[in-house]
Amino acid sequence: MKVRRKSPKQVVLSPTEAILESISDGVFTVDMDWRITSFNRAAEEITGVLRQEATGRRCSEVFRSSMCGDACALQQTLRTGRPVIGKSGYIINSDGNRIPISVSTAVLRDADGRVTGGAETFRDLSEVEALREELQGKYWVGDLTSRSALMQRVFEILPAIAASPSTVLILGETGTGKELVARTIHSLSLRNRGPFVAVNCGALPDTLLESELFGYKAGAFTGAQKDKPGRFALAKGGTIFLDEIGEVTPALQVRLLRVLQERVYEPLGSTRSENTDARIIVATNKDLAEQMRLGLFREDLYYRVNVVRIELPPLRRRKEDIPLLVEQFIVRFNRLHEKSVQGIAAEALSLLMAHDWPGNIRELENAIERAFVHCSSGHIGIGHLSEELTARGLSGGTDSVVRSAHDVLDSQAIRSALERNAFNRLAVARELGIHKTTLFRRMKKLGISLPEQDGRQRRQK
Repeated sequence: MKVRRKSPKQVVLSPTEAILESISDGVFTVDMDWRITSFNRAAEEITGVLRQEATGRRCSEVFRSSMCGDACALQQTLRTGRPVIGKSGYIINSDGNRIPISVSTAVLRDADGRVTGGAETFRDLSEVEALREELQGKYWVGDLTSRSALMQRVFEILPAIAASPSTVLILGETGTGKELVARTIHSLSLRNRGPFVAVNCGALPDTLLESELFGYKAGAFTGAQKDKPGRFALAKGGTIFLDEIGEVTPALQVRLLRVLQERVYEPLGSTRSENTDARIIVATNKDLAEQMRLGLFREDLYYRVNVVRIELPPLRRRKEDIPLLVEQFIVRFNRLHEKSVQGIAAEALSLLMAHDWPGNIRELENAIERAFVHCSSGHIGIGHLSEELTARGLSGGTDSVVRSAHDVLDSQAIRSALERNAFNRLAVARELGIHKTTLFRRMKKLGISLPEQDGRQRRQK
């Protein structure tokens, strides 16, 4: 923000004043009555308050800050004699905008060592905060987190999918986070105030699953003493998520087809149809097209659920996400287990990077939770991991595991850069900050091949 200035008379500044006027951090000083005695140019720019308006006033009158009162860093410094370095907070500038800042303080003393006041510097963190939000927006969508180029494609289409009323089919191996994607679609949609109802279709036999989905009327069967609404009724105004739909038998598939086609169903024992307005999201770890060819999945139902399709890559194809996911799990388990684990050691992370994770994200989550049983504070080390994970390190040596993990990260970084740059190798080398011949050598070593179509002319930087 630019501050309107009057044309001042030429003033000769001391060397100290000249320095304070030239730096980009705001600086002000106060006396023992908390009245501002100096206010530099950057302080004017950040707060929008002119120097002549600030000087002589109490600092609490000039700064509308989250750190005034008991949280005042300068007050803490004058009370204890110790400086405060890099304390985060915010101020409200003259236009009413909230400005994130970082504050540092110090005691002012005269030539005899007596305390005469305090000094505070504050740095405008608006650009840093904007960059953090940009990165968070890039790596996070709802509760989903990823740096992978494969997942970024999913992130890009999720808002449009959420805005659509269409049925969604989510494909992916067990443990890849299909339900989390479904919840994210629901939370981004206009139905987010309605319920999200999840049903695992593979966990119940047909008779129980049918009553769970559609409900029943009193007297429908022995023990049905009163009406019970089904999951479709409970999902009114919201979203119903049918997980593992590939496990549903052809007989029940007929009833699901009617719901998808006509948006109606009949509770067990009822002679009247009921309507549903719930959005339907389905998921499976099976190849439904193959199931259809084998006669295990109805063709008409397949085309009804395969309207909008999302395919989640397994964790072994997005290993660059492992450090991000581990950090997320550590934060969660610290809260759940009331511990203070600070992170994971490099050697332990290397072992995680070298593992293929057949159980995907769920297996990784379980591995970190197991580590929490043995680790209460500090960093998770190799000794806190399961024998299955450490066996490779013990047999091949830590150095080989670290090299393997490095190769995995290298491969993922190169593949992601190739996709971002339309397989233009010169552009990729520039993005990665390496020479073109170094890129070729690394690609050959890691077994990375290029598509038949050459991308060299497609994108130049």
